[in-house]
Amino acid sequence: MSCRICGAELPDGAMFCGECGSSTSATPESRRRADPRPGDTTILDPLERPSRRNSGVVSVPVDGFRAATAIESGAEPAMIGSDGADTAIDSDVAPDAEAQPATSAPGHPSRFVLKFSTGETRTVSGNGLIGRRPLPQPGEHYDHLVQIADRTLSVSKTHLEFGEHEGTLWVADRFSANGTVVRRPDDGALRCEPGRRYLVPRGSRVELAEQSFVVG
Repeated sequence: MSCRICGAELPDGAMFCGECGSSTSATPESRRRADPRPGDTTILDPLERPSRRNSGVVSVPVDGFRAATAIESGAEPAMIGSDGADTAIDSDVAPDAEAQPATSAPGHPSRFVLKFSTGETRTVSGNGLIGRRPLPQPGEHYDHLVQIADRTLSVSKTHLEFGEHEGTLWVADRFSANGTVVRRPDDGALRCEPGRRYLVPRGSRVELAEQSFVVG
């Protein structure tokens, strides 16, 4: 018999592994850490699902996620709440930021204003994750973790990834339960294929199940 955790050979009748100390009844699944994020996502069944097209794809990651780096994320999520309570927003955002698209100096990352359906606004640059409780994979690092207070649980815990490509925002669905839809100005709805990055010009609307945001 062998340990199902470390693979060490064990004598018959052993109750614990002499190498790793695990119980002989333990399995990799039983040793897995519990997910600290909220409960399961509520699956929606929309009557009309927008057709999927291939326009605006800027890259196709092999596994659908950003390549792992050696730095683990230490960013704290900022709450985008439906009632405005306990909400953290960048303190350097001007009161009229919603009306003015964010810009950046040459050679610096572009800034984008995300105006959420909850009424909150977040200014971002670089990359980030959006969801009910966004959590990077081990080894991933993001500049922003934007948390949405979605009481219907229609938004997945880690629903969407975003970043910048040549001055334009891109988004990638992180294999969410209810998917992501992009509506560009003067264009039809585009359902995002999980793992693909889609360009989202300013003025576009990104729908995350029952929530959404407009890119400014």
